[in-house]
Amino acid sequence: MNAKTKLDIVGAGLIVLLALLSWELGVQVSGTPVYLLPAPSQIWTTFWLDPLYYLFALLITLGEALGGLCLGLLAGIGVAVWVTLQPRLESGVMTLALLIKSMPLAAIAPLLTIWLGFGVLPKMIITALLTFFPVLVNTLVGLQSADAEMLDLMRVHRATAWQTLRHLRAWLALPYLFAALRVAAPLSLMGAVIAEWTGAGNGLGRVMWLAYSNLNLPPLFAAIFVVSTVSIFIYLLMVWLEHRAMPWRSPSVE
Repeated sequence: MNAKTKLDIVGAGLIVLLALLSWELGVQVSGTPVYLLPAPSQIWTTFWLDPLYYLFALLITLGEALGGLCLGLLAGIGVAVWVTLQPRLESGVMTLALLIKSMPLAAIAPLLTIWLGFGVLPKMIITALLTFFPVLVNTLVGLQSADAEMLDLMRVHRATAWQTLRHLRAWLALPYLFAALRVAAPLSLMGAVIAEWTGAGNGLGRVMWLAYSNLNLPPLFAAIFVVSTVSIFIYLLMVWLEHRAMPWRSPSVE
């Protein structure tokens, strides 16, 4: 980790700390009741009264998010490869993908729960629907980013479409794929939480829903803070994986 990265981390930490202190001070000075907005100190106290409750719920939600992310990743990459090999299908496929992207998940999630029950599968499907589109668009742009000269060179060497895909297009698409993962991976956690709101036996979404139903805001905000913190770490994990997969793009990573 170089000096610039360390300074960026310290700067981000100071900004977050300043925001929390401002929040704490604002609640204390204004006398805002806890049922409207709890102070960060009260949220922290609520979390530490039973941290295993939140961590166990987090494990459930993370499992659903990971499963949905894998589904969305496989579907997005698969469709992008298909469209690249069959470019005449791009217009129709992208229209269908846009229709899927435009569907309100808050309306679809209850239907999937009714059809598939309260298990893990509907949560994974909702998460996959949320992550599918950014993976598809970015991967497709990357696969289609090869210059005409590069493609001509592959033709000179009599490469097949699959060989061109493997030895040229896939490498060009790699940065685009990781750019999509920076967005899709944290979104997968949000998708799992949204899906749990419609019916779940456990998970952070369930924790939030129970707290909201009882107007008990400290546990609700504690769950929100857990989701937000883990989403940040997931994003940083994607950045780290990108640097490891493509060290030539970030020579300072250690």
